Amino acid sequence: MDANSLLLMLLCSYFSSAASSPLYSSCQLQGQFHLNGMHRAGDVVLGGLFEIHFFSTHPDLSFTSQPQQPTCHGFDVLGFRQAQTMAFAIDEINRNSNLLPNVTLGYSLYDNCLQLGIGFRAALSLTSGQEEQVTLHETCVGTPPVLGIVGDSSSTRSIAISTVLGLYRVPMVSYFATCSCLSDRQKFPSFFRTIPSDSFQVRAMIQILKYFGWTWAGLLISDDDYGLHAARSFQSDLGPSGGGCLAYLEVLPWSENPAEIKRIVDVMRESTAHVVIVFAHESHMIDLMEEVVRQNVTGLQWIASEAWTSATVLQTPHLMPYLGGTLGIAIRRGEIPGLREFMLQIRPDLHHNNSYGNDMVNQFWEYTFRCRFAPPPAGWVEAGGALCTGHEDLDNMESEFLDILNLRPEYNVYKAVYALAYALDDMMQCEPGRGPFSGHSCGNLQGLEPWQLVYYLEKVNFTTPFGDQVSFDENGDVLPIYDIMNWLWLPGGRTKVQNVGEVKKSALKGEELTLDEDKIFWNFESKEPPRSVCSESCPPGTRMARKKGKPECCFDCIPCSEGKISNKTEDFWSSPQRDHCVPKKTEFLSYHEPLGICLTTASLLGTFICAVVLGIFIYHRKTPIVRANNSELSFQLLLSLKLCFLCSLLFIGRPKLWTCQLRHAAFGISFVLCVSCILVKTMVVLTVFKASKPGGGASLKWFGAVQQRGTVLVLTSVQAAICTAWLVSASPAPHKNTQYHNDKIVYECVVGSTIGFAVLLGYIGLLAILSFLIAFLARNLPDSFNEAKLITFSMLIFCAVWVVFVPAYISSPGKYADAVEVFAILASSFGLLLALFGPKCYIILLRPERNTKKAIMGRGTES
Repeated sequence: MDANSLLLMLLCSYFSSAASSPLYSSCQLQGQFHLNGMHRAGDVVLGGLFEIHFFSTHPDLSFTSQPQQPTCHGFDVLGFRQAQTMAFAIDEINRNSNLLPNVTLGYSLYDNCLQLGIGFRAALSLTSGQEEQVTLHETCVGTPPVLGIVGDSSSTRSIAISTVLGLYRVPMVSYFATCSCLSDRQKFPSFFRTIPSDSFQVRAMIQILKYFGWTWAGLLISDDDYGLHAARSFQSDLGPSGGGCLAYLEVLPWSENPAEIKRIVDVMRESTAHVVIVFAHESHMIDLMEEVVRQNVTGLQWIASEAWTSATVLQTPHLMPYLGGTLGIAIRRGEIPGLREFMLQIRPDLHHNNSYGNDMVNQFWEYTFRCRFAPPPAGWVEAGGALCTGHEDLDNMESEFLDILNLRPEYNVYKAVYALAYALDDMMQCEPGRGPFSGHSCGNLQGLEPWQLVYYLEKVNFTTPFGDQVSFDENGDVLPIYDIMNWLWLPGGRTKVQNVGEVKKSALKGEELTLDEDKIFWNFESKEPPRSVCSESCPPGTRMARKKGKPECCFDCIPCSEGKISNKTEDFWSSPQRDHCVPKKTEFLSYHEPLGICLTTASLLGTFICAVVLGIFIYHRKTPIVRANNSELSFQLLLSLKLCFLCSLLFIGRPKLWTCQLRHAAFGISFVLCVSCILVKTMVVLTVFKASKPGGGASLKWFGAVQQRGTVLVLTSVQAAICTAWLVSASPAPHKNTQYHNDKIVYECVVGSTIGFAVLLGYIGLLAILSFLIAFLARNLPDSFNEAKLITFSMLIFCAVWVVFVPAYISSPGKYADAVEVFAILASSFGLLLALFGPKCYIILLRPERNTKKAIMGRGTES
């Protein structure tokens, strides 16, 4: 009898009863399902669906006679442990005076035998109850048979069951159904789960792929909702979030199909992907690994979904050479104090009184102790089989049933039971008149509606004794957290599955991946994580070109110069993603960058100070200190210093042909004009001193004003000739330099002729040294205001700046060479300006009493 038959029988019963009873309607139970169960009475009953048996035998549905009930076989001890965990949680809650005081919880737990039909029968039995006849009163007041169901473990069964239960808002809290489709609140309004959805599991796997740089992977999935929805998530999320591609996507068959399995392994062997993700069940992996071993397909890094991460059936010496090093997503491990002691108290029903449904316990007892209760099956005793007494010692048996060190699905069951209990407790604490329902009413046990419990489930928030917070989001999903496991292949053929990290999602930090790489075992000779890419990253200067008919991770690398019509192919560079070519970045000393702004400001400031000093000298041109040592030379010197400050601006900005040609010429001529004026002023100081001695008056004839102007003109003309020869023979020109950085163009001016540049600087240096020597010789002249001392100091500064300039200029790349030259120009110009004109301006503006002929000549000051 299938689920549809049951619904049809219930509907027919309802209408036939309604026709015969004018006052009340009733439903007559047409038949009972023979389900393996375990029950405990209580004020409030919670239902549970668990995998207690692996297999079931279905009768022939010929529709010619009433079919027999299906039978289950192949006891699943881990499924039974999960059912016992629910029983323990309810027992613990009943003993807790702070949670649901004065309310006793009961349970009805059923075996789904891994079959949708049986699981659906069990769910309907829980929600409709087992009474032979139910009378529907007009008010429909009463407590439902179960307030909520913990289960199911399968996504497919949960989808089918929750689709029906959702119509009546009966809460269902799954501990193992991970399909992302169950997050659809429109289709499954009363579904919750304490295990993260597959969408988060997929994102966790993608984070692992991204962490190790694996952009090329194969995906194997099971042919059910679990695998198919995971495949959709991988296809939609892998590229955008992880930058990877699927080398292949294959569906593992449920039934035995050696040809299909062989074809899938052939695909794996021929693929260049070294990472294989398997989103399937351990039964699929058993069939798959048999073929992998047969073909000896090695060198693969396996990534396991939570369905088979902890499968001990695969951790054998026969398979570990292939599966060693597997990285897997595992349900969060938890600790449940007192669970082992509770399970040790299990005792069978010796009287076979199934009113409390202890047939599950009896089957467990028979499975564990390899015995049968009386009356045994025919021939059991004759074959040497033992009879169960019910007094066997469970504590002395070596069984994974009592191994509580790795509680994962059980921990989810524990959290699911407590979620329902806390929701019910919150509802019981509601104050009348301040409730959340219509008219500010509260829910109560006597007239409880299932949707009222759903309301409180959505708001539940508690912390387990293990320290994990449990709450549900708007889709009924719990705050996700997974452990990351690694399969170790130890010496002697032993295996171990160890925790090497975790991935979780929090409200504050989002999704976080934590891995301890030092603990990870890699099943490769290198003991390092493998490389798994379709195409290696393109080197700088190339771009990616997609291979036709291949995923986007497969590409060729084409130089950026190919396919460009422009003759400036060196101006392009590959983008950060290496998927197209972009213009290279450019670099030069710009007016818009901080360095350029500072140098420009300093240049304009120097020009402004020169103009101010020139104005002061013009205004005080008839005073002795201005007229001393040829005021005309002072004016020429100030004008040449202004030109020195302004010529530095030619070094800032994007180099062009005229700026490259003009910058050095203007610099060379301006400084020669400046140093020539200083040299002539120094010579004037010596000439005047000689003329003041007896018989020295004739020297002034040969070095008068005309000779001074002529000397400056001749010395400057020599530099102009040097610059002209340089520009004509090998002119400086702008140049795009790509030697410093491959992805950047540095615009600079090449000097054209190093000899020309050296002669230009050498001529300036020659005049500066000559001025320094003459001034040094004249430094001890007896005048009170001896300008030779100032010239000596200024030339010392000038020579020091340009001596430092040469090595700094040679060692500075790109725009910094221009910055060094501008700095040298400005530093030497400020040095000359301050050293030569600072003292004079001080006397003119602040000490006018010293601005007299007598004071300058050292014969006292006028009163």
